[in-house]
Amino acid sequence: MSSSSSSSSSSSSSSSTFPDIYTWIKNLPPITQWKTNSISTYIFSSNSSQPSLKLSITKSSSSSSLYLSLIADYNLPFSLWTSKPFELNDESLIILLSYIIEGVLNYSPNKNHSTLRLAKPNSTINLKEIFNFSLLTLTFIICIYEAPADLRSTCLHDLKNHLACPRSREVSTLFIKLLGTNMDELWIRSVHLAITNWMVENQSLGDHGAVVKTPSPLFSYAVSRFGMWKVHIYCPVIAMEVEKSGGGGGDDERLEFSLNYHQVEGVIQLNYKVVVREKWIDVMVNVDNIRCDVIRLVNETLMKERGAGISEKHFPSRISLQLTPKIQTNVLSVSVSKSSDNPTREIGREKGFEGSFEPPNPYLGLKVSATETVTTSLRPWKFEQNVSGDTASLNWFLHDSVDGREVFSTKPSKFSLLNPHAWFKNRYSNVHRPFTRKGGVIFAGDEYGESVLWKVDKGELGKTTEWEIKGWIWLTYWPNKHKTFYNETRRLEFRERLVLTLA
Repeated sequence: MSSSSSSSSSSSSSSSTFPDIYTWIKNLPPITQWKTNSISTYIFSSNSSQPSLKLSITKSSSSSSLYLSLIADYNLPFSLWTSKPFELNDESLIILLSYIIEGVLNYSPNKNHSTLRLAKPNSTINLKEIFNFSLLTLTFIICIYEAPADLRSTCLHDLKNHLACPRSREVSTLFIKLLGTNMDELWIRSVHLAITNWMVENQSLGDHGAVVKTPSPLFSYAVSRFGMWKVHIYCPVIAMEVEKSGGGGGDDERLEFSLNYHQVEGVIQLNYKVVVREKWIDVMVNVDNIRCDVIRLVNETLMKERGAGISEKHFPSRISLQLTPKIQTNVLSVSVSKSSDNPTREIGREKGFEGSFEPPNPYLGLKVSATETVTTSLRPWKFEQNVSGDTASLNWFLHDSVDGREVFSTKPSKFSLLNPHAWFKNRYSNVHRPFTRKGGVIFAGDEYGESVLWKVDKGELGKTTEWEIKGWIWLTYWPNKHKTFYNETRRLEFRERLVLTLA
């Protein structure tokens, strides 16, 4: 590959938007009109003496092929990433998009992913935004893993802000649909592994403010169709807000590695049904599936070598959802189908008195005994529905099977943490586990199919209405097989917009 000289156009990533690389490539002149071997544009341009980051397209010295490269622009520039060869024609951007996606997936924990097959975007506008978004993501990951420290520290903050902006979040939904099932998870895990490594590096340097922790997930999206609302939530555990912790553990590097290199993956599926009555409209929503898993971001071998084992990780301890219609002025009423709990207690009593004295007659005496037994049936997960104004709330709480206290808000005793028979020991394999074997939870319609009913004014008939789903997920760590007193609870918050046609 030749890189003897270059023509550079100016496009600074210090602005509020990421450069439009799609249009830049599309408007490149034919190779025969190039005056140099390469053409470049800046992705991140520093205003100081710090190095910049640029994108370069270079001609092959032996053929008509081209290469796309991310270049660290020092006095002696060098490549951080280079694509496979491609031709400059009508299919160039689609081919380059597949190369960029493969570049991201190469950093996935699962290296054995299947061959990438992209669905063609349904418009040029979608392709343009998807291309720029995928290149932004690749640039972000390459900077984390490949860029020198001085370049990484200056450009990552801007790149992160571009990824977190509202438009990028909208485009990410289009992009995930383009990737399809399974590939989307690999993509997200690649990104979140990079973010986790970046945060771990900053924490090791004592720079805890370099990556701002936020209760919002780093990636989520919602789909509304076919009578179902579906929300996906993904967040690295290390990026979740710590609500409480105790028992030390700061010096246990192996445990810290195990806890950090996971991400929470949640899916919320709610069925909705619209029924038009004579004088009003019924909107009924019920739970189809609520799934929450804590997934490793590194392979099992690395987790065993550097961590405390694959069984040391957080578990879901509370999930809370709020569903609110935006047409609140036209909501007549809200009803839930589940009553507050009225638990049964089985009580058995044996009473008596016990005493002794020594009367003159040895046959006289008094002996009475008294005992009381109380037995209560306790299930680990408690489900509640609540209404506040026009907002319906669904809540799942995990309780300690010994004392009945809520786990997410409880500090375990040192005795329970050392007790090998405590309920949370061997929690992914024992027969009474309140989780799946993978360590997650599933709340399905068979047990949690209760509904919420909104009565809406019939004047809204035929309108497409907006709804908001807001939720929180709590993850708790209590030691499983590892010997430690450390415990903590983390929380993330998400919010998504849903749509529903009242017809």
